[in-house]
Amino acid sequence: MSKSRSILLLNGPNLNLLGQREPHIYGSETLAIHVSNAQSAAKDLGFEIVAMQSNSSSDLVEAIHAARGVHSAIVINPGAFTHYAWSIHDALSAFDGPVVELHLSNPQKRESWRHTSVVAPVAIGTISGFGASGYGLAIRAVASHLS
Repeated sequence: MSKSRSILLLNGPNLNLLGQREPHIYGSETLAIHVSNAQSAAKDLGFEIVAMQSNSSSDLVEAIHAARGVHSAIVINPGAFTHYAWSIHDALSAFDGPVVELHLSNPQKRESWRHTSVVAPVAIGTISGFGASGYGLAIRAVASHLS
């Protein structure tokens, strides 16, 4: 796998429950469907996706560390880690490529504690509030940035 054509897609806590958990907020699509959408978008643009989901911030930090020199970009839906996981912020800031933050819902339209993102300061941009379209949009955004 060539670094220049590889995007790491990370998914944080509770995203393994997509399709079951609060479908009125997150939609009825499963994580597998979102990953498949991202893979289709990436393939159309000549990229490969390596996807991972974890409910553990340490697993995500380890994946970010391992991505250095391997993947050209990271797209991350950090879930609740968005708001307080400084270890993920620090790992992303040490990554040697662009990072795109992704959310299915729009955190700014939700509870006030969701309005702060510790990931946004190390991301080139954030895709939020577009539901099922978000994963494809995030892949296209990062691919455009890499072009």
